[in-house]
Amino acid sequence: MPNTDALMTTVASQPHIALECRSLSHWFGSKRVLHDIHLTIQRGQFVSLVGPSGCGKSTLLRAIVGTHLPNEGVVQVHAKDSSIPPTPVQGPGRDRGIVYQHYSLFPFLTALENVAIGLKLDQTTLADRLFRWGHWKKTRKGHLEEAAAMLERVKLKDAMHLYPHEMSGGMRQRVAIAQALVMKPEIILLDEPFGALDEATREELQKALLELYEENQQAKAAGQLPDYTLIIVTHELNEAIYVGDRLIGLSQYWDWKAEGHSAHPGASIVYDQPTPVFEPHSVRDFEIFENQRAAVRQEVFHPKHLQARIAPDSQTRPEA
Repeated sequence: MPNTDALMTTVASQPHIALECRSLSHWFGSKRVLHDIHLTIQRGQFVSLVGPSGCGKSTLLRAIVGTHLPNEGVVQVHAKDSSIPPTPVQGPGRDRGIVYQHYSLFPFLTALENVAIGLKLDQTTLADRLFRWGHWKKTRKGHLEEAAAMLERVKLKDAMHLYPHEMSGGMRQRVAIAQALVMKPEIILLDEPFGALDEATREELQKALLELYEENQQAKAAGQLPDYTLIIVTHELNEAIYVGDRLIGLSQYWDWKAEGHSAHPGASIVYDQPTPVFEPHSVRDFEIFENQRAAVRQEVFHPKHLQARIAPDSQTRPEA
């Protein structure tokens, strides 16, 4: 008989693609925003996406989540089962969850109900709720149990029955993260999720993300595929380097004339490098990545530093 443990370890140790962007370009009216984005993200990677204001970071994120399809190119999501062909993104899907800077919470629902409502809408119909009361009651109980477990996971066990106006900003953002996680997405997207929070609260939520990364590493060590692939858009370089294991710089500041364009074709990828990996409760010594921070400032944010963009066939960095 085959050695199942060895087989699982081999499968988990091999790179598994979670997401691909191929030849992706987008514009609004006559203004081109994104140009020829080629990007491959491996399952379990935590990717930080940075760039100057207006370079199209959120546009790229919305193309991935499916709320804003690109004018050219395609985004493809890969299943855990590598024998299943990748699926082109045609709209939002349960395999992708998103957390925004502004909390998507219903003010008239408790934290528990806010987390459970996604399961309710996804797994039941109006007919179930009106005409199959016994089934609905049992299903709702299961939803609330799942939501409670997720809130406990994000350290809100004692806040389950609070309404949004009774919670701090950090607590509301934890509820928003629980909303995304409870749907069991394979890809989690965060669009400036901590931008409105104070420094202490930001650090606590950054640690929460690192705990997800640690869960991925534990899954790999056990010979399993990681549960989560995470892409975070942030304007804060320290945060980008701290929470991710890969940093991608998207910028409009690149030498587009050298490629023969007569007008600016939009932002492209100009930086793609691994970052130091931290444990959730390790002391943050930012001196160890000051060189990387300086390089990102120069190559991504400096309007007079016009280097060639990363070639499309190089925008597919393998798993570290």
